[in-house]
Amino acid sequence: MALRKDLSIDYLGVKCENPFFLSSSPVGGNYDMVAKSYEAGWAGVFFKTVGIFVADECSPRFDNNGKEGLPWVGFKNMEQISDKPTELNFEYMARLKRDYPDKVLVSTIMGSDEDEWKQLAKMSEQAGADLIEGNFSCPQMTSHAMGSDVGSSPDLVKRYCEAVTSVTKLPFIAKMTPNITNMNIPARAAVQGGAKGISAINTIKSITHIDPEHMTAMPVVDGKSSISGYSGAAIRPIALRFAAQLAQDEELKGVELSGIGGIETWRDALEFLLLGCRNLQVTTAIMQYGYRIVEDLISGLSHFMDERGYGRVEELLGRALPNIIPAEELNRDFRILPAFDYRKCVGCGRCYVSCFDGAHQAIDWDEKKRRPVLNDNCVGCHLCLNVCPVQACVTPGELRFKEGRQQGPVTMKTQYE
Repeated sequence: MALRKDLSIDYLGVKCENPFFLSSSPVGGNYDMVAKSYEAGWAGVFFKTVGIFVADECSPRFDNNGKEGLPWVGFKNMEQISDKPTELNFEYMARLKRDYPDKVLVSTIMGSDEDEWKQLAKMSEQAGADLIEGNFSCPQMTSHAMGSDVGSSPDLVKRYCEAVTSVTKLPFIAKMTPNITNMNIPARAAVQGGAKGISAINTIKSITHIDPEHMTAMPVVDGKSSISGYSGAAIRPIALRFAAQLAQDEELKGVELSGIGGIETWRDALEFLLLGCRNLQVTTAIMQYGYRIVEDLISGLSHFMDERGYGRVEELLGRALPNIIPAEELNRDFRILPAFDYRKCVGCGRCYVSCFDGAHQAIDWDEKKRRPVLNDNCVGCHLCLNVCPVQACVTPGELRFKEGRQQGPVTMKTQYE
């Protein structure tokens, strides 16, 4: 029997059985899909974005990036908001809330002007939604009055947040676009407009491939294509960066974060929790593997908490934030040399080649024994550790302080998984 810890958490005053939600996307666009996800163990859903505008979609509309035979690393999606009638979407939501009262339903909406935002907010409340999310971030809308073009304008974000919060008492969440240099600016505007939560990130504008047959991007739609959103594991590092910056912003203290971007495993989920995200949204991994991945998310996080002595998931929130500091504050007084475990070394030479061609020529190659030998050029960059294909063959070794620097205790990571 799988280990299950108490993963329950409050999100904007709403009790959630765990932090795992479907994000507003193709994975939660009708009654049957959401019902199946609820029964699989997901705590809630951000229902696929509803607008007065009904999307007219192209075909095909997906593409993906892989690497060396792996499944998707990144995924391109040209789909817009819901292509179903507005009233039907709210009927789905009302039915879901009636049939699954203990699950959390978030109505994600997108208007093109203040009146539409108000209308959609009222309809969300009437449908029984627990929360409302405003999509200010879809990068492939056919109208510049909606999506990421709005999300990059603090004035519009504030105005539309004010429109929603003026007609409903349900907590409002602003979903931010990463297609901007500083996400904190529109996020602050959203809070000034009455938003209580921030979702980040939505997809990143992209071109995944150029098709040399038709001389356009992928996917090919009648010989043409367009720039659109990129998701999946490839964007997780970017999502984590934005999450950390939002969480560390003094003007956003107390604003609850929902983390989105490349969550596939319990370890991915843990990283967002450690940056202070109380809620986690998933799409692309579900499109690859199905709703069942929530079992692995729950089980993996439960085992981690049990092994580390955490009683509640809330104890994990934001624990990494104090240790993420500006670059100018990092301790630069020392270098950590790599150590080679010759019992594990397979003699592939990758560390030697990468160091010579891409770093500091700090590794000599013993051709007779087919193994690397460190020389005095090493600066402790650890490129060799990162390219080695054998786990724990190259590890952090000797600590050396730079000449003239004050010596003291140094916290080192010694184990790499």
